[in-house]
Amino acid sequence: MKINIKATGITLTPAISEYVDKKISSVEKYLLIDPTADTTAIVAQVEVGMTTHHHRTGEIFKAEVHITGLGLDLYASTEKEDLYAAIDILRDEIVHEATQYKGKKKTLTRRSAEALKNLLKRLGRFN
Repeated sequence: MKINIKATGITLTPAISEYVDKKISSVEKYLLIDPTADTTAIVAQVEVGMTTHHHRTGEIFKAEVHITGLGLDLYASTEKEDLYAAIDILRDEIVHEATQYKGKKKTLTRRSAEALKNLLKRLGRFN
């Protein structure tokens, strides 16, 4: 999985970049339905930064991720007072999105296989 990191309103330090890489790359195992699939086609666009100070007190950090490739289109966003906490919550949200997607995909496959099986039963070709 390729991870592109963009910083908005803050300086992207090596520590932040490394932390984002570590957290987002751990999501890769939840994305694949087929374990033999090539993961280099998956791209994660990550944006970390500070939101505007308008109507807010203190520093509010945001973290967003948009994962595309291999039929995936997942998005998650979060805002917190601490950047590292926002990244942690972002990882949890994108894992939740990925598992929901994976469950829907599996359910759809099973439903279509069951419909095909019933059709073949009606035609008398399947016992």
